[in-house]
Amino acid sequence: MTRNRTFRIAAIPADGVGREVVAAGRAVLDALAHDSQGAFAFDWQEFPWGCHYYGQTGRMMADDGLEQLKEFDAIYFGAVGWPTVPDHISLWGLRLRICQSFDQWANVRPVHFLPGITSPLRKADHTELDWVVVRENSEGEYAGLGGRNLSGRGPGGEVAVQSALFTEVGCERIIRFAFDLARTRNRRKVSSVTKSNAQQYGMVLWDDVFKRVAADYPDVETESVLVDAMSAKFVLHPEDLSVVVASNLNADILSDLGSALAGSLGLAASANLNPERRFPSMFEPVHGSAPDIAGQGLANPIGAVGSAALMLDHLGLPEQAARLHRAIEVTTAAGIITRDVGGAASTEDVTKALIDGLNP
Repeated sequence: MTRNRTFRIAAIPADGVGREVVAAGRAVLDALAHDSQGAFAFDWQEFPWGCHYYGQTGRMMADDGLEQLKEFDAIYFGAVGWPTVPDHISLWGLRLRICQSFDQWANVRPVHFLPGITSPLRKADHTELDWVVVRENSEGEYAGLGGRNLSGRGPGGEVAVQSALFTEVGCERIIRFAFDLARTRNRRKVSSVTKSNAQQYGMVLWDDVFKRVAADYPDVETESVLVDAMSAKFVLHPEDLSVVVASNLNADILSDLGSALAGSLGLAASANLNPERRFPSMFEPVHGSAPDIAGQGLANPIGAVGSAALMLDHLGLPEQAARLHRAIEVTTAAGIITRDVGGAASTEDVTKALIDGLNP
C-alpha cells in the first residue's frame, strides 16, 4: 500500500467463469473506491495465467510468476480448471503453487445464510446459522508427497502412494489461528475435526496439539469431533457451530458441504492467508471454473464479491468490507439472484444490483 492508500492487486481470472466473476468483483470494488472520494483506490494488474496459457506455453503460469506476485498487496483469483488440461496439472501448476510458495497456511471459508436464498436445511428457516471453517492450507493431505510405480509389476499392478504430512508447527499455528478467530465471534467455540481413530499418527498429533493449545484459551469452548460425525452435525445440529478447524482435505470437503447447505457453492467466499504478511494473501470464490456455463453470463458473482470483502478486511478496511456484506444481503433479499440459487438474474444483473446496494 502506498501513502495515498492505493492498493496494488494482482488479478488472476484464470479459467471458465473465473473470468466473469473476477470482472464482476473488480467492478464492485472500483465502485466502492469511487464512492470513497479518494480515500482509497485499487491499482489492478491482470495476469493471463491458466489453462489457455498452458495450451500456449506448456506452463500454468510464467516461470517468474511468483517473483512478479510478491510485489502486490493481495491476489484476487477466479477459478482454475478446463477439460483440456488434467485437473492435477492445472491445480498444482497455479493455485497450489501460489498457496504453498507464499505459505498461505490459513484458509478461511465463512458459511453465511443469506436472506432470499433457500437453504435445503429446514432448520435454516427458523434458526440463525453462521459459522466459519478454518482449513490448514499448507500441508496435511495436500502436501504432494508420494509417487507412482509405473512399471515392474505388470499390467494392472501399478502402485500409487499418497502421503499426508502433519507437523507440530503446522498444526499449532492453524489451531491457534482458529482460537484467536473464535475470540472475535459471539459464540466463542472451536470444533476440531480429525479422523484419529483410523489415522493414528498425523491426526493423533493434531489432537494432542489441539488439547495443548486449548489450555491457553480457557475462555473458549472446545470439542473434538471425528469427520464423519461432523458431516452429520453440519446437517443435524449446525446451530452448535462457530469455528470449525480441520486439516486440508477434511476442511475442504466440510466447507463445500457448508456452502451447499447455505444454498450454493456460488455464494461461498474464501481467503488464503499468510498471516505473517511475508507474502501477499489470495482471495477467491470456492466454486470451480464451471465449463458448462462459462461465457453465458450465468455465473454467480456473490462468492467472488464475498471474497473481495475478506480482502478488504485483510487490507485494513473493515468498514468497507461491511458495506460489501450489506450490499450482498440487500441484493439477495430483493430476489436478484442467479439460477444456481433459484433465480433468473444474469451475472451482469447481480453485479449492477451489488453496486446499487453499496448505498441502499
